[in-house]
Amino acid sequence: MTDESSDELSIRIERSFTAISPERWSRLSGASKTCDSVTYNPFVSHAFLSSLEESGSATAQTGWLGHHMLLETDKGELVGALPGYLKNHSQGEYVFDHGWADAFERAGGSYYPKLQCSIPFTPATGPRLLVAQGFARLPIQNAMAESLKEVVRRLDISSAHITFVPEDEMPVFETDGYLHRTDKQFHFINEGYANHDAFLETLASRKRKALRKERRTAVENGITIDWLTGKDLTEKTWDQFFAFYMDTGGRKWGRPYLTRKFYSLIGERMADDILLVMAKRDGRYIAGAINFIGGDTLYGRHWGCIEDHPFLHFEVCYHQAIDFALEKGLKKVEAGAQGEHKLARGYLPVTTHSAHYIAHAGLRRAVADYLEREREDVEYMNEMLAEHTPFRKGERLQED
Repeated sequence: MTDESSDELSIRIERSFTAISPERWSRLSGASKTCDSVTYNPFVSHAFLSSLEESGSATAQTGWLGHHMLLETDKGELVGALPGYLKNHSQGEYVFDHGWADAFERAGGSYYPKLQCSIPFTPATGPRLLVAQGFARLPIQNAMAESLKEVVRRLDISSAHITFVPEDEMPVFETDGYLHRTDKQFHFINEGYANHDAFLETLASRKRKALRKERRTAVENGITIDWLTGKDLTEKTWDQFFAFYMDTGGRKWGRPYLTRKFYSLIGERMADDILLVMAKRDGRYIAGAINFIGGDTLYGRHWGCIEDHPFLHFEVCYHQAIDFALEKGLKKVEAGAQGEHKLARGYLPVTTHSAHYIAHAGLRRAVADYLEREREDVEYMNEMLAEHTPFRKGERLQED
């Protein structure tokens, strides 16, 4: 383990998440439903992060060596944390830096290993600079951002990357000299709609009719849709969903990231935070999508199928997610990375953020110049996409 000092606090690097007790972790902002300072985010919960490691999904063997930063007092009290991993590749991150790595390697540098401060395989915005209840957020966050740079120097690695950072955490990183990167996703914003039909009424007539026809077509072949959560998530159900995941993930990524054990563990530890939307035909499930339920947001992650049916993907992943969010009074649906096709289904362009500390001055200058142009491109693209939403004129503006 590595120890670094910051004023009266010290940073400790913990390589095994299982060595951190759930009780200690649950006091951190956003990591527990009992923490009222930041809205609950299931991906920074102890249940989710420990399941990734214990299942063999995010381990040293898969290129995700735990390097979790713990900010502690001299009495060992945990006051802040930043989940992190030492990585020898850039897979499973959804914020792509392969070009930076290639350029640095061609110039004679060593880009890997790097420090990745994110949630493995999860392109969802959530708290990164976690602060324990009872402590002032900004001083603790500033201490962690500064200490992270020192960790990079002490480990003698190229860089640290904090991805899918909440917008209100970005000033902490920028003030400390981190580079700011932006990208886009598509999120559904609940404006207090009573139900899906009320949402559809805000769309242009042609778009509204197209979506209603799409939803009818998706279930024409005798398909029914089930919502499974809590005690519904049996091992048999996970077996069925994992078959979908392996089939689609194998074709899309070549090698799916998550193991079968991962699903069993999250089913044991956080079943009430999970929604499986499952499509059934002729008495068996043929497709499904997994979602995670946060304090105010439904997070759509991945889907799979063993039968192809027109528009079934859109129904299971996007329309049903909206239905669930409206029924439960959730404010948003985050539907994962990329996908302009989500725009026609009422999901709006939203800017995502990440922070990057690059130790080598030359590479840092080159990346900074690139990111300045990229941010302009992202802003322009989001403005263009916002002009092509399905909403009636004046009903919606872009969400930043």
